[in-house]
Amino acid sequence: MNRFDLQSHLSDVYAHFPEAEKRPIIGITGNYEDLTCKLGRGYYQSVVEAGGVPVVIPPVADKHVIVNTLEHIDALILSGGGDINPLWAGEDPSPKLHGINQERDLPELLIARLAYNRQIPMLGICRGIQTLATALGGKVRQDISDVATVKHSQDADRSEATHRVKIEQDSVLYSIYGHENLMVNSFHHQAVSEAGDKFKVVAKSADGIVEAMESSEFKSILGVQWHPECMADGLPLFQWLVGEAKCFHEAHRTHDRVLTLDTHCDTPMFFPQGIHFDHRDSKILVDLHKMTEGRQDATIMVAYLPQPTVNPTAFADDIFDQIEVIVSQNSDYIRIASTPHDLWMNKHMGLKSIMLGIENGIAIDGKLENLQHFVDRGIVYMTLCHNGDNDICDSASKTNHTHHGVSAFGEQVIKEMNRLGVIVDMSHAGEESFYQALEISSKPIVCSHSSARALCDHPRNLTDDQMRALAAKGGVAQTTIYHGFLKKDGEATINDVMAHLEHAIDVMGIDHVGLGTDFDGDGGVRGLADSSELINFTRRLLARRFSEQDIQKIWGGNFLRVMEEVQRNVKR
Repeated sequence: MNRFDLQSHLSDVYAHFPEAEKRPIIGITGNYEDLTCKLGRGYYQSVVEAGGVPVVIPPVADKHVIVNTLEHIDALILSGGGDINPLWAGEDPSPKLHGINQERDLPELLIARLAYNRQIPMLGICRGIQTLATALGGKVRQDISDVATVKHSQDADRSEATHRVKIEQDSVLYSIYGHENLMVNSFHHQAVSEAGDKFKVVAKSADGIVEAMESSEFKSILGVQWHPECMADGLPLFQWLVGEAKCFHEAHRTHDRVLTLDTHCDTPMFFPQGIHFDHRDSKILVDLHKMTEGRQDATIMVAYLPQPTVNPTAFADDIFDQIEVIVSQNSDYIRIASTPHDLWMNKHMGLKSIMLGIENGIAIDGKLENLQHFVDRGIVYMTLCHNGDNDICDSASKTNHTHHGVSAFGEQVIKEMNRLGVIVDMSHAGEESFYQALEISSKPIVCSHSSARALCDHPRNLTDDQMRALAAKGGVAQTTIYHGFLKKDGEATINDVMAHLEHAIDVMGIDHVGLGTDFDGDGGVRGLADSSELINFTRRLLARRFSEQDIQKIWGGNFLRVMEEVQRNVKR
């Protein structure tokens, strides 16, 4: 091919379809100097060599620019450069501070924080690791000269390694390089002094200076103090990032096609605190921002009723009134749904959905006719009890075995729910209640937020026999992420969620499982802490080679099958 013959180059492009293989888009923050956005060639060349498509992100603090940029990239590199102004960390500048770059500080701190919210993979390099720390709760030492005994600002060529760092074996960084000693280059007089609770330090130099940190929350985030883009052995870091970007992109596209439904959240419990559903409100785990960040389409918000509740029907009505107000105030973005068709139509229109449920059958106040009232309000399921027996059935927790299962009134309730097209939810119910409800109900039942007792021996969880009986009647059990139902001792994490889900699949089959987070009802674990992190659940499913069809079943498809069967021939 003639190097200077444009047509020859175009012919090479046009000779194939698609014109190019799909590669992840890697955004790289640009440096700023002399009224110019600059970027060292090592950054973008390393991304290309690793199999990504580099895009330079200029230092612009406009929120619309940043958010739209994040919508179109699959990973982010925070590049090196001058000092960060310590005022961003609430500290006065030290006399040893070098040149700061105020054009970069705010744009990069914003983009790092917003990329973190969206679970976008990130690699911070030199200044970039310090940006991660400053943006996400860590601290940066303004000058390391009083503690450093290793030379951290080398005179040698940038491609030459000049000192050693020791990598923690239980780390992503160790899995990338495969050994604990790594020779690196060094061009800095600042360093991370505290990683904060979102990161863990995974490499240090001989003098104790932090050389690398990575996410402590199972996120694809890694920061290094050296410049791998200048070194011959730096490519593995970029290959790691591009690999994570591919996984993120696949999860992103999967969420475009499947409908993601969380079958249980208790967010209305926080309404009395004056929450702002259209804000990223720190008081709640589910809001419009977090649902958007995690690519969540729908949630079932429940009216939870503690025992006892005075005037329980009015109590539940008040919660549903508040949900309706929130939806009406944000009708451009979210709607109430009561059928699977509603959910899919909302998704096709780019809208999110809230479904309504009742948690604790005391809401009907002992009156069968109140079920029709709540059907008219739009409920899709009712959890027959909560912690403690009620007039419908005995509970799994705090039970006195009042009825030895389902009461005579409870049998009427279940049959009326069948008639009206309301799903019977047996989460919180005792074993006798569970098995009796299975026999009484002519329609499949669900456990909207229950995990596996074989992995965590708690009466709220389902035994394997219960799971098998539930599946035999066409029902579903939605794995919950309440820590006390996932692990008896120690901290439960996303790994435990996956273990419970996979156990349920092993026992019941893929057609009878799902996810009911119990967010804002004390649900949420490290790795799946709120709605913004739900795309991480999909990434785990994809990593386990679940097909998209099976992912849809897990992400609400099985639950919707039950809903369709329960609602069949019932006017809604």
